[in-house]
Amino acid sequence: MTSSLNNIKVFTTHPHECSYLDNEDATTLFIDPATKIDRKLYSHLSQIGFRRSGSFLYRPHCQDCNACIPCRIPIDSFNRTRSHKRTWKNNQDISVVEVNSINTEHHYALYERYINERHKDGDMFPPDTEQYASFLGSEWNVTRFIEFSVAEKLIGVAVIDELDDGLSAIYTFFDPDEDKRSLGTYAVLWQIEMCRAMKLPYVYLGYWIKDCRKMSYKTRYRPLELLINNRWVNLI
Repeated sequence: MTSSLNNIKVFTTHPHECSYLDNEDATTLFIDPATKIDRKLYSHLSQIGFRRSGSFLYRPHCQDCNACIPCRIPIDSFNRTRSHKRTWKNNQDISVVEVNSINTEHHYALYERYINERHKDGDMFPPDTEQYASFLGSEWNVTRFIEFSVAEKLIGVAVIDELDDGLSAIYTFFDPDEDKRSLGTYAVLWQIEMCRAMKLPYVYLGYWIKDCRKMSYKTRYRPLELLINNRWVNLI
Protein backbone atom coordinates (compact mmCIF):
# COMPACT_ATOMS: atom_id res chain seq x y z
CA MET A 1 0.00 0.00 0.00
CA THR A 2 1.18 3.55 -0.64
CA SER A 3 1.78 5.93 2.24
CA SER A 4 -1.44 7.85 1.56
CA LEU A 5 -3.42 4.65 2.08
CA ASN A 6 -1.76 3.40 5.23
CA ASN A 7 -4.75 4.21 7.43
CA ILE A 8 -7.18 2.06 5.44
CA LYS A 9 -8.04 -1.25 7.04
CA VAL A 10 -7.76 -4.38 4.94
CA PHE A 11 -8.81 -7.99 5.44
CA THR A 12 -7.60 -11.20 3.85
CA THR A 13 -9.57 -14.35 3.13
CA HIS A 14 -8.50 -17.81 4.13
CA PRO A 15 -6.81 -19.73 1.30
CA HIS A 16 -9.42 -21.10 -1.09
CA GLU A 17 -9.47 -22.88 -4.43
CA CYS A 18 -8.21 -20.66 -7.23
CA SER A 19 -10.80 -19.82 -9.89
CA TYR A 20 -8.24 -19.54 -12.68
CA LEU A 21 -5.38 -21.98 -12.15
CA ASP A 22 -5.78 -25.68 -11.43
CA ASN A 23 -4.28 -27.10 -8.25
CA GLU A 24 -3.62 -23.66 -6.81
CA ASP A 25 -4.96 -21.94 -3.69
CA ALA A 26 -5.79 -18.25 -3.64
CA THR A 27 -5.91 -15.58 -0.95
CA THR A 28 -7.67 -12.26 -1.51
CA LEU A 29 -7.03 -8.89 0.11
CA PHE A 30 -10.17 -6.76 0.66
CA ILE A 31 -10.53 -3.11 1.57
CA ASP A 32 -12.60 -2.77 4.76
CA PRO A 33 -16.24 -2.50 3.56
CA ALA A 34 -16.76 0.26 6.16
CA THR A 35 -14.29 2.50 4.32
CA LYS A 36 -15.92 5.49 2.65
CA ILE A 37 -15.18 5.10 -1.05
CA ASP A 38 -15.29 7.99 -3.50
CA ARG A 39 -14.01 8.25 -7.06
CA LYS A 40 -10.64 9.69 -6.02
CA LEU A 41 -9.87 6.86 -3.60
CA TYR A 42 -11.25 4.22 -5.97
CA SER A 43 -9.05 5.62 -8.75
CA HIS A 44 -5.99 5.53 -6.51
CA LEU A 45 -6.69 1.94 -5.51
CA SER A 46 -7.11 0.95 -9.16
CA GLN A 47 -3.72 2.45 -9.92
CA ILE A 48 -2.12 0.09 -7.40
CA GLY A 49 -3.92 -3.02 -8.60
CA PHE A 50 -7.30 -3.19 -6.87
CA ARG A 51 -10.46 -4.26 -8.66
CA ARG A 52 -14.17 -3.86 -7.91
CA SER A 53 -16.70 -6.64 -7.49
CA GLY A 54 -20.03 -5.28 -6.32
CA SER A 55 -19.34 -3.04 -3.34
CA PHE A 56 -16.00 -4.72 -2.59
CA LEU A 57 -12.52 -3.65 -3.65
CA TYR A 58 -10.04 -6.50 -3.73
CA ARG A 59 -6.59 -7.56 -4.87
CA PRO A 60 -4.98 -11.03 -5.07
CA HIS A 61 -2.68 -11.64 -2.12
CA CYS A 62 -1.41 -15.17 -2.62
CA GLN A 63 1.63 -16.26 -0.64
CA ASP A 64 3.25 -18.51 -3.24
CA CYS A 65 1.87 -17.14 -6.50
CA ASN A 66 1.90 -13.79 -8.30
CA ALA A 67 0.25 -14.91 -11.54
CA CYS A 68 -2.60 -12.35 -11.37
CA ILE A 69 -1.17 -9.16 -12.86
CA PRO A 70 -3.21 -5.94 -13.15
CA CYS A 71 -3.33 -4.66 -16.73
CA ARG A 72 -4.51 -1.59 -18.59
CA ILE A 73 -4.54 -0.23 -22.15
CA PRO A 74 -2.74 3.12 -22.70
CA ILE A 75 -5.11 4.92 -25.04
CA ASP A 76 -2.66 7.28 -26.77
CA SER A 77 -0.40 4.47 -27.99
CA PHE A 78 -3.05 1.84 -28.74
CA ASN A 79 -3.42 0.75 -32.35
CA ARG A 80 -6.13 -1.52 -33.70
CA THR A 81 -5.08 -4.78 -35.29
CA ARG A 82 -6.63 -6.01 -38.54
CA SER A 83 -8.92 -8.19 -36.47
CA HIS A 84 -9.98 -5.21 -34.36
CA LYS A 85 -10.72 -3.15 -37.49
CA ARG A 86 -12.80 -6.00 -38.90
CA THR A 87 -14.77 -6.37 -35.66
CA TRP A 88 -15.42 -2.63 -35.49
CA LYS A 89 -16.59 -2.52 -39.10
CA ASN A 90 -18.84 -5.57 -38.71
CA ASN A 91 -20.68 -3.96 -35.79
CA GLN A 92 -21.50 -0.56 -37.25
CA ASP A 93 -25.17 -1.48 -37.14
CA ILE A 94 -25.11 -1.52 -33.34
CA SER A 95 -26.91 1.26 -31.46
CA VAL A 96 -25.23 2.24 -28.20
CA VAL A 97 -27.23 3.78 -25.35
CA GLU A 98 -26.34 4.53 -21.72
CA VAL A 99 -29.05 3.60 -19.21
CA ASN A 100 -29.45 4.37 -15.52
CA SER A 101 -29.91 0.78 -14.36
CA ILE A 102 -29.81 -2.82 -15.51
CA ASN A 103 -31.89 -4.15 -12.64
CA THR A 104 -34.68 -5.32 -14.92
CA GLU A 105 -35.98 -8.70 -16.05
CA HIS A 106 -34.91 -7.83 -19.59
CA HIS A 107 -31.27 -7.29 -18.66
CA TYR A 108 -31.13 -10.20 -16.26
CA ALA A 109 -32.53 -12.61 -18.85
CA LEU A 110 -29.63 -11.73 -21.17
CA TYR A 111 -27.12 -12.17 -18.34
CA GLU A 112 -28.64 -15.51 -17.36
CA ARG A 113 -28.39 -16.85 -20.91
CA TYR A 114 -24.81 -15.64 -21.21
CA ILE A 115 -23.66 -17.32 -17.99
CA ASN A 116 -25.55 -20.55 -18.68
CA GLU A 117 -24.16 -20.91 -22.19
CA ARG A 118 -20.70 -19.39 -21.90
CA HIS A 119 -19.50 -19.72 -18.29
CA LYS A 120 -20.82 -22.91 -16.72
CA ASP A 121 -17.35 -23.51 -15.28
CA GLY A 122 -17.09 -20.11 -13.60
CA ASP A 123 -17.79 -18.67 -10.16
CA MET A 124 -21.00 -17.01 -11.37
CA PHE A 125 -22.68 -20.26 -12.34
CA PRO A 126 -25.47 -20.91 -11.68
CA PRO A 127 -26.72 -17.33 -12.03
CA ASP A 128 -29.40 -15.83 -9.81
CA THR A 129 -30.89 -12.36 -9.46
CA GLU A 130 -29.31 -11.61 -6.07
CA GLN A 131 -25.82 -12.48 -7.29
CA TYR A 132 -26.41 -10.46 -10.47
CA ALA A 133 -27.36 -7.31 -8.59
CA SER A 134 -24.61 -7.59 -5.98
CA PHE A 135 -21.89 -8.32 -8.55
CA LEU A 136 -22.61 -5.55 -11.05
CA GLY A 137 -24.12 -2.86 -8.87
CA SER A 138 -22.20 -0.06 -7.18
CA GLU A 139 -23.01 2.58 -4.59
CA TRP A 140 -20.21 5.05 -5.40
CA ASN A 141 -21.80 6.96 -8.27
CA VAL A 142 -19.09 5.93 -10.73
CA THR A 143 -20.76 3.11 -12.66
CA ARG A 144 -22.14 3.44 -16.18
CA PHE A 145 -24.38 0.88 -17.89
CA ILE A 146 -24.08 0.66 -21.67
CA GLU A 147 -26.58 -1.17 -23.89
CA PHE A 148 -25.70 -2.55 -27.31
CA SER A 149 -28.72 -3.15 -29.54
CA VAL A 150 -29.52 -4.03 -33.15
CA ALA A 151 -32.94 -3.15 -34.56
CA GLU A 152 -34.11 -2.44 -30.99
CA LYS A 153 -33.07 -5.92 -29.83
CA LEU A 154 -30.72 -5.90 -26.83
CA ILE A 155 -27.65 -7.98 -27.66
CA GLY A 156 -25.10 -6.86 -25.09
CA VAL A 157 -24.41 -4.87 -21.93
CA ALA A 158 -21.15 -3.35 -20.69
CA VAL A 159 -20.71 -2.31 -17.06
CA ILE A 160 -18.04 0.38 -16.77
CA ASP A 161 -16.66 2.39 -13.86
CA GLU A 162 -15.41 5.92 -14.50
CA LEU A 163 -12.11 6.69 -12.75
CA ASP A 164 -10.04 9.86 -12.60
CA ASP A 165 -7.57 8.46 -15.13
CA GLY A 166 -9.67 6.10 -17.21
CA LEU A 167 -12.47 3.58 -17.44
CA SER A 168 -12.52 0.26 -15.62
CA ALA A 169 -14.11 -2.52 -17.68
CA ILE A 170 -16.04 -4.31 -14.95
CA TYR A 171 -18.00 -6.83 -17.02
CA THR A 172 -19.61 -7.39 -20.40
CA PHE A 173 -22.32 -9.93 -21.18
CA PHE A 174 -24.03 -10.56 -24.48
CA ASP A 175 -26.36 -12.74 -26.53
CA PRO A 176 -24.59 -16.08 -27.15
CA ASP A 177 -26.35 -16.31 -30.53
CA GLU A 178 -24.36 -13.25 -31.64
CA ASP A 179 -21.01 -14.97 -31.18
CA LYS A 180 -19.80 -14.06 -34.69
CA ARG A 181 -19.89 -10.39 -33.81
CA SER A 182 -17.07 -10.74 -31.20
CA LEU A 183 -19.06 -8.49 -28.88
CA GLY A 184 -16.54 -8.80 -26.04
CA THR A 185 -13.88 -7.32 -28.32
CA TYR A 186 -16.27 -4.70 -29.64
CA ALA A 187 -17.13 -3.60 -26.09
CA VAL A 188 -13.46 -3.05 -25.24
CA LEU A 189 -12.88 -1.14 -28.50
CA TRP A 190 -15.94 0.99 -27.74
CA GLN A 191 -14.57 1.79 -24.27
CA ILE A 192 -11.24 2.78 -25.81
CA GLU A 193 -13.07 5.23 -28.08
CA MET A 194 -15.08 6.47 -25.12
CA CYS A 195 -11.81 7.18 -23.29
CA ARG A 196 -10.51 9.10 -26.29
CA ALA A 197 -13.64 11.25 -26.33
CA MET A 198 -13.37 11.89 -22.58
CA LYS A 199 -9.59 12.51 -22.83
CA LEU A 200 -8.87 9.77 -20.30
CA PRO A 201 -5.58 7.87 -20.65
CA TYR A 202 -6.43 4.25 -19.72
CA VAL A 203 -8.87 1.38 -19.95
CA TYR A 204 -8.35 -0.94 -16.97
CA LEU A 205 -8.98 -4.60 -17.86
CA GLY A 206 -8.56 -6.24 -14.46
CA TYR A 207 -6.06 -9.08 -14.12
CA TRP A 208 -4.06 -10.90 -16.76
CA ILE A 209 -2.88 -14.44 -16.02
CA LYS A 210 -0.33 -15.85 -18.45
CA ASP A 211 -1.35 -19.50 -18.02
CA CYS A 212 -5.10 -18.92 -18.03
CA ARG A 213 -6.79 -19.30 -21.41
CA LYS A 214 -9.75 -17.15 -20.35
CA MET A 215 -7.41 -14.20 -19.81
CA SER A 216 -5.41 -14.54 -23.02
CA TYR A 217 -7.66 -12.14 -24.95
CA LYS A 218 -6.23 -9.21 -23.01
CA THR A 219 -2.87 -9.49 -24.75
CA ARG A 220 -4.58 -8.76 -28.08
CA TYR A 221 -4.66 -5.09 -27.08
CA ARG A 222 -1.18 -3.67 -27.58
CA PRO A 223 0.57 -2.04 -26.04
CA LEU A 224 -0.70 -3.46 -22.76
CA GLU A 225 0.65 -2.16 -19.47
CA LEU A 226 1.20 -4.53 -16.54
CA LEU A 227 1.65 -3.59 -12.89
CA ILE A 228 4.83 -5.40 -11.84
CA ASN A 229 6.68 -4.62 -8.61
CA ASN A 230 4.44 -1.57 -8.14
CA ARG A 231 5.41 -0.12 -11.54
CA TRP A 232 3.38 -0.03 -14.74
CA VAL A 233 5.47 -1.50 -17.56
CA ASN A 234 4.73 -2.46 -21.16
CA LEU A 235 4.10 -6.12 -21.91
CA ILE A 236 6.85 -7.33 -24.25
